[in-house]
Amino acid sequence: MNDGIIRLENIIAADYGNIAGIVVQKKGEVVYERYFDGYTPVDAVHVMSVTKSIVATLIGIAIDQGYIESPDQNVLDFFPAYKLKRGEQTIKQVTIKNMLTMTAPYKYKSEPYTKVYSSDDWTKSALDLLGGKSGITGEFKYSTIGTQILSGIIVNATGRSVFDFAAENLFTPLGITIPGNTIIKNKEEHLAFLSSRAVNGWVVDPQGVNTAGWGLCLTPRDMAKIGQLYLNGGSYEGREILSRNWIEECTKVRSRWGDFSYGYLWWITDSEGDRCYAAIGDSGNFIFVNPEKSIVVAIASRFVPNFKIQTTLITRDIIPLFE
Repeated sequence: MNDGIIRLENIIAADYGNIAGIVVQKKGEVVYERYFDGYTPVDAVHVMSVTKSIVATLIGIAIDQGYIESPDQNVLDFFPAYKLKRGEQTIKQVTIKNMLTMTAPYKYKSEPYTKVYSSDDWTKSALDLLGGKSGITGEFKYSTIGTQILSGIIVNATGRSVFDFAAENLFTPLGITIPGNTIIKNKEEHLAFLSSRAVNGWVVDPQGVNTAGWGLCLTPRDMAKIGQLYLNGGSYEGREILSRNWIEECTKVRSRWGDFSYGYLWWITDSEGDRCYAAIGDSGNFIFVNPEKSIVVAIASRFVPNFKIQTTLITRDIIPLFE
């Protein structure tokens, strides 16, 4: 083990004790793989908001296959039975693009997680929160609850569950195995899911609709495959899974939140002058892609309350070891 790897693992031990595993690939080859805290290559971790970037991928596949015309379609096109409240007009203007770029308007100041996740239909509850008096301003408003609407769109556009659509068109072609759906019935089970080491599957609501903003469990190897798919321009082992055009659309700067840039449910960042992009989840879950250096970094981490997400470990301590 060289000095750089020893230094890296000392930093992880000192400052990132919740990391379960790391996989680094360069030009499609694994150059580093390490597991911590008793985790193994087959142990899945709840990757939190990395789920959002997976759902953006599924939206792209649905567009590639003609189920969705374009991101410019209105959200309500996919919910013809949804009944608007009196005087509510803003929601009619909200597009899929607004959802993907976090520029959709909402009627709350802080996200009412308990209200939505204790309801019988999480997609409808999210739709009920969409809109408001201010209208569509283009302002970035990060929303985990709101993203759930995209899962409803996938279900209604394809006529299939999100899980089945993902399994056929993304997971199976990449060699990713997700055991099935995970049902969470109440707040206590939700908290247990967040804190437990032994989690797997993909959370669904009482209607059987998978979560879009959180709730997916992956291994670091699974995460690296998603990153490699993007780095390859949408192909994997010679098979096109996602169009190159959609990857380019996802990884353009679409909106901004302070100093941070956002594409279609992917964060856009600079690393030593290189334009990079990342799927980022709470507690330090990452699929980080550096196209210039042909490097993918996947990090799976256990949930830790009030954890401050940093890309420093990747940009300062990991990538320079494998350039």
